[in-house]
Amino acid sequence: NLLESELFGHERGSFTSADARKIGLFEAASTSTLFLDEIGDLSLPLQGKILRALQEKEVKRVGGNETIPVDVRVVAATNRLPLQAVAEGKLREDLMYRLNVFPIELPPLRDRLQDVPLLAEHFLQAIGKQEGRAKRFDARALERLRTHRWPGNVRELRNAVQRAYVMA
Repeated sequence: NLLESELFGHERGSFTSADARKIGLFEAASTSTLFLDEIGDLSLPLQGKILRALQEKEVKRVGGNETIPVDVRVVAATNRLPLQAVAEGKLREDLMYRLNVFPIELPPLRDRLQDVPLLAEHFLQAIGKQEGRAKRFDARALERLRTHRWPGNVRELRNAVQRAYVMA
């Protein structure tokens, strides 16, 4: 219910803590782009509501009767292979085809280790800006990062860079 409220909004009084009307992400992103991460982890009923919003170009807030027109481009990501997720019953086939208009496959970090130094430098720079103190990797540290297999993908790399920043 919380995810549905975040995506589509809610009317005041539609549930216990709904003390005011809330605009959902679909409505807020109208005439722009909405990024939905880990779409395959959402419940099948919620996936159905997303599909309906994309097809009908309108949403209803939780607890509301009014339809709200939305014009949203959706970019969705999943860590699963979409066809495999459909076969496993984790992703609605009709939603997959609706979202699969322009697929972009991004291989895991372990298959593009040449990207590790660039990403690590980016993360280190962002952390340094946030913390107010710039730091740099030496060549040996970058080489160690580049040769790791990164089973946790980019999130693991970001965490490792943050840990290195704190420890250095």
